[in-house]
Amino acid sequence: MKKIQFGILLIISVGLLIFAVFAIKGMQFGAMAKAAEEMVMPPISVSTFVAEEQTWPNKLRAVGSIEPVQGVVLKAESPGIVKTINFKNGERVAKGDLLVQIDIGVEAAQLKSAQASARLADVEFARAKRLRKSGNVPQSDLDRAVADLDRANAEVENIQAIIDRKTIRAPFSGKVGIRQINLGQYVSTGAPFVSLQANEQVYVNFTLPQQALSKVETGMTLTLKSDAFPDRDFEGSVTAVSPQIDPVTRTVELQGTLDNPDDTLRSGLFVEVEVDLPEQDTVITVPATAIVYAPYGNSVYVIEKNEDGALIAVQKIIRTGRALGDFVSVEEGLDLGEEVVSAGTFKLFNGATVSINNDMAPSPETDPTPPNT
Repeated sequence: MKKIQFGILLIISVGLLIFAVFAIKGMQFGAMAKAAEEMVMPPISVSTFVAEEQTWPNKLRAVGSIEPVQGVVLKAESPGIVKTINFKNGERVAKGDLLVQIDIGVEAAQLKSAQASARLADVEFARAKRLRKSGNVPQSDLDRAVADLDRANAEVENIQAIIDRKTIRAPFSGKVGIRQINLGQYVSTGAPFVSLQANEQVYVNFTLPQQALSKVETGMTLTLKSDAFPDRDFEGSVTAVSPQIDPVTRTVELQGTLDNPDDTLRSGLFVEVEVDLPEQDTVITVPATAIVYAPYGNSVYVIEKNEDGALIAVQKIIRTGRALGDFVSVEEGLDLGEEVVSAGTFKLFNGATVSINNDMAPSPETDPTPPNT
């Protein structure tokens, strides 16, 4: 009997102990839940910028290539042995300067013979003309003398033309490149000797979409930039617009002309081209750092106040336009004067409580010039 009573008491004690444990844990969980409900997230520190209106220059942008106003690759017109090379690589030459002489020993001898024949034919013609005037020879003798003289002069001109084709002179003043021949080398017809470029002025050739055809015309200012000269801008003007549109790409070819007195721009140089249009655009702008890019659409966080007067970040979908320096234009979805988050957007979510701290915020610029690092 005592054992049964002891067992009952033990069971009751264990039950009371378990109940007490669960009661205590329940109270603890309830207190934790109440504390979680009452807990408030601290505001997220961000920097802001007020959307402002700016006037931007209107430009058409393209990529192009530099070509010289005059440029050729001098080649052999006749085969032969290179006898003389009268230039150094990369030096300037004047129009008419002798650059390369191919061996003309045989032609020079033939020229002397032909000139002698021409002199004899001239003497025979003078004699026949005299005799015909006095009536001592028939007209046929004079005609034959005239034909012989013409034939002899033509032979001289023919041999002289062969010599001229083997005498390579500069067709215009400019700078030669690197020679591709050597003394004593046999060259065949069409073999390249050296390139010759006149770079005091250069062309830039580029294309624009057909939609730009109504906006661009000759005389407009253009600006070139090249990664070969990152600290320089080159200015020129549009000098030609092609009358034809490419039926495949639907683009129009344009050409600009630039002065190049220091020979900086070289043939074949890849450049970025900007054509300045006369009208300007008035746009609403925000810093590029304020834009949140996403596949479903770009957005910004706008600062607003909730019912309690606290500052919150509200996400707005926008449509962006072109960029200029540190700024991006907003074409739709944002009003002038709205305050947007410009730094700290990666920490935000829609409705997040924020605090504003602009003490360390960088100042965006339309023409930033950061130091090289």
